[in-house]
Order: sequence, then structure tokens, then C-alpha cells
Amino acid sequence: MFPMGSSPWVGIVLLSLAFMALCVATEVTYDAHSLIINGEKRIIFSGSVHYPRSTVEMWPNIIQKAKDGGLDAIEIQEAGLYAILRIGPYVCAEWNYGGFPIWLHNMPGIELRTDNPIYKNEMQIFTTKIVSMAKEANLFASQGGPIILAQIENEYGNIMERTLVAQRRGPYITTSYDYDAPLDEYGNLNQPKWGHLKQLHVAIKLGEKILTNGTRTDKDLGNQVTLTTYTNANGERFCFLSNINNNQDANVDLQQDGKYIVPSWSVTILNGCNKEVFNTAKVNSQTSIMVKKSDDASPKLTWVWIPEKKKDTMQGKGSFKANQLLEQNELTFDVSDYLWYMTSVDINDTSIWSNATLHVNTMGHTILAYVNGRHVGYKFSQWGGNFTYEKQVSLKEGPNIITLLSATVGLANYGANFDKIKTGIAGGPVQLIGKNNVTIDLSTNLWSYKVGLNGEKRQLYNSQPRIGVSWRTNSSYPIGRPMTWYKASSKLLRSRPCGCRLARNGKRTSLVEEGALLELSCQGGKTITQIQFASFGNPEGKCGSFKKGTWEATDGQSTVEAACIGKSSCGFTVTKEAFGVTFSLMKVDDGVARLAIQATC
Repeated sequence: MFPMGSSPWVGIVLLSLAFMALCVATEVTYDAHSLIINGEKRIIFSGSVHYPRSTVEMWPNIIQKAKDGGLDAIEIQEAGLYAILRIGPYVCAEWNYGGFPIWLHNMPGIELRTDNPIYKNEMQIFTTKIVSMAKEANLFASQGGPIILAQIENEYGNIMERTLVAQRRGPYITTSYDYDAPLDEYGNLNQPKWGHLKQLHVAIKLGEKILTNGTRTDKDLGNQVTLTTYTNANGERFCFLSNINNNQDANVDLQQDGKYIVPSWSVTILNGCNKEVFNTAKVNSQTSIMVKKSDDASPKLTWVWIPEKKKDTMQGKGSFKANQLLEQNELTFDVSDYLWYMTSVDINDTSIWSNATLHVNTMGHTILAYVNGRHVGYKFSQWGGNFTYEKQVSLKEGPNIITLLSATVGLANYGANFDKIKTGIAGGPVQLIGKNNVTIDLSTNLWSYKVGLNGEKRQLYNSQPRIGVSWRTNSSYPIGRPMTWYKASSKLLRSRPCGCRLARNGKRTSLVEEGALLELSCQGGKTITQIQFASFGNPEGKCGSFKKGTWEATDGQSTVEAACIGKSSCGFTVTKEAFGVTFSLMKVDDGVARLAIQATC
């Protein structure tokens, strides 16, 4: 379903709710079975949208698709949905420290997400502020607003068991984030999941009154199959057949309530306990595979480049100094991922130090090393944790400047004590190892520090022209050169969805059993222009490779074409009568007819 938490649907910003308050108060309470809204017991399907991962213009369309998929609540009211306010401040969501600001992490004595008085005091201040803002805007249901629930923490629990996993995971997280969600990161329907979940929501809502007012009984049917029955005061029933066997389908005989096949590791929902309306393993929704294809030949990217200015750091010049190797985040406050460590060492015997080894222990995640302004090497941690950097370097007689650039690639966001994971060359040691293992420990040298890159200060990342910034345009731009900024420009291309990787047009496929509801749709305002394959009987294959089976109805193609051609969506219940079949379907191998369709949008 569309879960809360760090699922692909998460929180709309509070400000987007501020202008949408209702004028009629809503009473929200609860009991052991459900939420109670205005005296009515309700099952609420809720989902959300990671608002930073989509543009404001995308929100209405995304939220409407969420509603069409069967949601009752999200974080906005404009589409006629209830709102759930996620207060935070911890959200996980692949954000540095799960959304906690670095200044909070850097407070002396604080321990995040624990029974820590400093942390709890800051949480109280934050929560009070957010709740007060919502109240002032009349956003809570009792004030006539859309908010029926508010959530403080997120993903709380099991943090001890997942600590090691979280620590191995914190950095190198890509920006792509949909986790196979019902809507992908572009706002497209992810079929068949979206349709399958929509059908699940509909099926459960059929039993809403019984589930929220009835009593539950469980009956073990053997072979890891359980019948769960909800019965209300009027004797109405709603049932679930669950088969938790991973390998074996179950044949269940409920006597007067019928016989059912429950696939392995699945749940069947029975309306009235005698009619199957959904099974988690039987997917009757269309399959859509989105492939981007441009209308024109892809133009060549136009590249420009500019080297990072680093004369100051090569000379060991920083903004402050200390006789120790400091932790990176305590200095950068997350305003930059980069921290320069610089020191000088005097060499008076080149016979020992002319071919020395530079040894650096670092907390991660990457390191670049320079000696006397010359780049000597680079290394990164495979998993983002501690690692050792060693490289042979040539030292000269007299002062030698050693410059180390430490970079972070995301910070841990989950697990016990995730905020205690250090970064940078904290504590080192940093050593020079000469001939016969003669060692100089530089860890307590006088180190000079500088936060960030000069290119960041000059805003080289800004797409607008900058005064005093001259990008180089010669065709032979450097490749593999460290500390170089690159920028590319290209003509934007229109893209369109297509499926199955077969042709330039969009294809939609669907395979549904007799008695199921067929729904077929195109996205992006397109219409169904062609039915490439349609067979009602026992078709074989899958998306892109359907073929007719040993038997099929003669009216399959024409029936589907009549219902779907020229429409952006079509739907009908798959029955023998719809396809002109008047005799038994036992010719089909398992006695169940199927309709397979592949359409072009």
C-alpha cells in the first residue's frame, strides 16, 4: 500500500496547507479498531510525497493520482483528501542526519533520538513552534482544517538491530528515489503496482464497516493457511485467507462458502466470506514499462571547464589553526562537503625522506593528497567508513607543505548513534614513514584548516554567468584531472513513454483472469491508437512477447478494439459473454480463461 515513513510518498510542506482550511470543524477520535471521524469509524489509506524531490508544478497531478489510487489522506487538502502533518524534525529520507541540522548535532552533550535532556528540550521547542503555526492557520480538523493526525517521530524502533546496516549504508546514496513506488520519481503511474494497490484499496473498503465494528476470529486450516473472519452484530462477514507457505499453493474448501486457490505467500480477500475480490499474488493490472526515446537525434553536449583555484591551500594557508586533527562536520557545519587539512614539516636528511610513505588514517569518505603543491594521489572508501591512505612521496630538504582534502558524500541518516559516526581525518594518525621505518607523527603538528572550495565561494555551480569567471572552451578539455569543474549544455529534448522496449510508441499490456476488471490507460494525454495483441483464452508469454494459446475466443481482438481505440483509458469486466463465448471454458488448461492485451499509445 502507500505507507508512511521513508516510503516513496512523504510529507508536503506545511506552508502549502496554510490557505486551504475548511470552515467546518471535524471531530477526530479513535478506538481500538480504527479512527473515528465525525462519529463514523473509518479505514484510512494514507500516502505522501517527498516534496523536495518534485517541483511545485508536479504536486497537483501527483496528489490527484494518489487519490485516484485509493488514498484517503496525504498532506494536502485541495484534492479532497485529509491531511497528516509530519512534524519531524527527524524524517530519515536519505537526508544528512535524517533531516537534523548540523548545529543540533554539534551541541555539547546532545544525543539525538534518545532520552537526552538537551535533545528533548530542543524537540519541545521545535514541536511547539510547528503546532503553534498550524493552530494559528486553523489547519487542524477541530478548527475546520484538513489535519486529522500529526506525526512527531519517523521510523522509530528496531534501531539497535539495524545499526550495522545503517552505518554501512549513510553515504553514496543516489538522488533517484522511488523504491518501486506506485508513482515513479517523474510522477508517472508505476504499473502494475499502482493498479494492483488501487484494487486492494477498493477490496478492503468493501468490508470497512465490518472490519471497524466487527469481532475477529482466526481458524487454522492447516498447512500454514489461516482463515480470519470479521463478523458484525448483524451477522455480516468479511474474511481473509492467508497462506504463509513460501513454496506451496493452497486449495481451500470452505464448504458452503466455496472453494479457493490461494497462491503461496499470499492473502485472498473474501467479501461476505464467499466471494473472492482480491488476492495479493494475482495481478490483474496492466504492465507499463517506461522507456525514454527522444523525437530527434541526441545532440552533442557542449562542454566547458575551469580548474579549481587552490594556490592558497597549496601554500598551507587556511582560516584557523589547531595542534590536532579535528572532526570534519564540527568545522564545516555542513555548509560544504570539503575540508582542507594543511601542515608543514622540516626535512634535514633527504637520504631518509626522499622516498617516504605518506600514511593517513581517515574516517572517510574520500581524500586527495598534495605534497609541495603536487597531487600525489586519491582514495575513497567503498562503504563510506574508515580507511587508510598510503602513498610514496618525495620530500625535499627544508620545509615541505602537506595538503590533504577530505570530502564527505552524504552523512548517516539511520541507526543507533548514527550522529556519532565521525568524518574527516579526525585524530588521524597522519605519519611520514622514511627509510628503515623511521616515522614522524604529524598528528599533533600545527594544522591549518579551510572549509570549502574556492569554486564554491565563486558559485561556479551557478548556471548564470559570473563576473570574473572565465570558462575554458577549447575542445581538448582535460579528463581525469583532479579538482576541475565541468559544465555541459545541451538542447532539451522532448521524451515520450514507451513500453516493452519494442518500438518508438508507447505500449500498455494487461493480463487479467475471467471475472476481473480490466483497466487500460495511457499517460501524458495520449490515447490508445492500436491493439497489437488481444486474446481471450489461454494466451502465453509476457509483455512484448505474448502469443496465442491452444484456444481463444474469436471476438477477442474486435471486442477490445471497440472498447479502447481512441480513448485515453478503457475498462470492462472480463466475462465469457463479453467475448461471445457461450460454452464451457474447460478447454483452457486450468479451467480459467485469461485476457491478454498489448496496446499502443
